Amino acid sequence: MTGRPRSLPAPVAAFVRNTTVRFLTRRLIYSAVVLAGVMVVVFSLVHLVPGDPIRIALGTRYNPEAYEALKVASGLDKPLWRQFFAYFGNAVTGDLGVSFRNGSPVTVNLLDRLPATASLAGIGLVIALLISLPAGIWSALHEGRFSDAIVRISSQFGVSIPDFWMGMLLITLFSSMLGWFPSSGYTAFTEDPVQWLRHVTLPAVTVGIVAGAIMTRYIRAAVLEVVAMGYVRTAKSKGLEPAVVTFRHIVRNSLIPVLTIAGIQLATILGGVIVVEVVFAWPGLGRLVFDSVAARDYPMIQGAVLLIAALFLLINLIVDVLYAVVDPRIRLS
Repeated sequence: MTGRPRSLPAPVAAFVRNTTVRFLTRRLIYSAVVLAGVMVVVFSLVHLVPGDPIRIALGTRYNPEAYEALKVASGLDKPLWRQFFAYFGNAVTGDLGVSFRNGSPVTVNLLDRLPATASLAGIGLVIALLISLPAGIWSALHEGRFSDAIVRISSQFGVSIPDFWMGMLLITLFSSMLGWFPSSGYTAFTEDPVQWLRHVTLPAVTVGIVAGAIMTRYIRAAVLEVVAMGYVRTAKSKGLEPAVVTFRHIVRNSLIPVLTIAGIQLATILGGVIVVEVVFAWPGLGRLVFDSVAARDYPMIQGAVLLIAALFLLINLIVDVLYAVVDPRIRLS
């Protein structure tokens, strides 16, 4: 006879709710403090650069009228303390200033480039997980064997090879020699899903191979740690099927470190695909930062750094919440 699943007693349920609220409140406060610190560092960027940022940004386009107009538009004609509070207040409302290069709002430029980088990072992470999960688990379960050595050597190769070199190899093989995929460019998914997939494949594989190699080593270490636990030895001694021991006891209890490294890698990919985007002429945040550094477009650099920091904190918050979904014991900790 099956009955209705029992609910938690009222005091326990209230405790869980209060604990969850307190946890999320603490994490939000912590993220806000970190983001405020990042804003201070980002604001200091313009003032710590040697020379006059307005003069550097104008370059050969310099003339007194353009200089004064850009200085007023960027707010650098005000006292330093007023500049800081104005920047802080505007950033909170989403106003990150205007670009030195074209005078367009920084926020608009960043939001235009974000979907391209997000799609590249998302597909790259999926490829990394498809590589690292089976490879890391297999390597840990066959520790000391020939297959384990192959996985460890391959992952070391993936960690060691630079992103730009991996991208150039893939372009040479799959674009220049075989002609299967384009070597550069971007098509939005909403415009043509097939062309989007053809364009995203090579850069995503480049990102996925490097990230997958890093994650393989972490997943292998996490699984090895769980395999050494007493409850795994007990499960084996009871005569449970190897598949049950592997997936119910080993893999499931290895998910916490996997979530951690996956979240870190996603945030790292979002903030560190500059080289890959330059190699493949991918119009994302990384390419925007590269072009802005070359043009001394400090408001754009400031906005990009602030956005990447905010995304990093958001991903960490989501990973922390997912901990409680994967391991219910964390809800009561």
